[in-house]
Amino acid sequence: MYKQSLLPSGWEVPEIFRDRLGEFPGRQRTMVADGHLLVVLHAPPEPGEERRRGRFFWRKPDGTWNSTTDVRGPVALESHLEDYDKVLDKLTESEQQAQSSRDYFEVLNHVSPIVRSTRNMHSALQEARQSIPQDRQIIIYRDKAYALERQAELLMTDAKSTLDFTIARQAEAQATSSRQMALSAHRLNLLAAFFFPIATLTAIFGVNLRIGIEDWDNAHSPVIFFLVMAVGLMFGIMLTAFVNRRPPS
Repeated sequence: MYKQSLLPSGWEVPEIFRDRLGEFPGRQRTMVADGHLLVVLHAPPEPGEERRRGRFFWRKPDGTWNSTTDVRGPVALESHLEDYDKVLDKLTESEQQAQSSRDYFEVLNHVSPIVRSTRNMHSALQEARQSIPQDRQIIIYRDKAYALERQAELLMTDAKSTLDFTIARQAEAQATSSRQMALSAHRLNLLAAFFFPIATLTAIFGVNLRIGIEDWDNAHSPVIFFLVMAVGLMFGIMLTAFVNRRPPS
């Protein structure tokens, strides 16, 4: 039964290359047979992408290159590496502009597969360099892949460190706020405990004593009302300031 190959039908590659490829590209690697070199790489992965998009680069024994990308010739691999470089530059800019934990998490969610992909890409190009040591261009591509791997690892480390610091700072602020709220609740409980007996007794027996202000209230009720309101607000402000007073450091 004929099985469709991932390689273009027009490529005159050794049949072992087609036999070693399944339905999917698989891991990034290098194949060598009869002077032919096939480098299997992945396009820059997207967040949440389950299946990697394969890119194939074929070097003939005479040193000419073909690829399955839109770019042809010996610059195809260089264009592939530039795609990773552009993604990392964009992620670096996002990391520099990030302000919240969610922003840093999104950067990490994108850069993590990039780190794995650049690491495996560097390993595949190292295999290619060892298979054809006389090709200096492969050495240059290998070194660029290592630089991309290093850049991705540093970006992930910086984003993770900043995310950990942001989470720790938010947790510290929340702990300080919780301690302040607990202290305020404790002060309110003390005030309630202090006035609870009086409030209970007056609620049971009532305190309708005549102190002489009732007659003045009948004649000047609006004044008495606003005076009582002003005094009440003043004591409310004083009580709020006491309850919300920060504890000594």
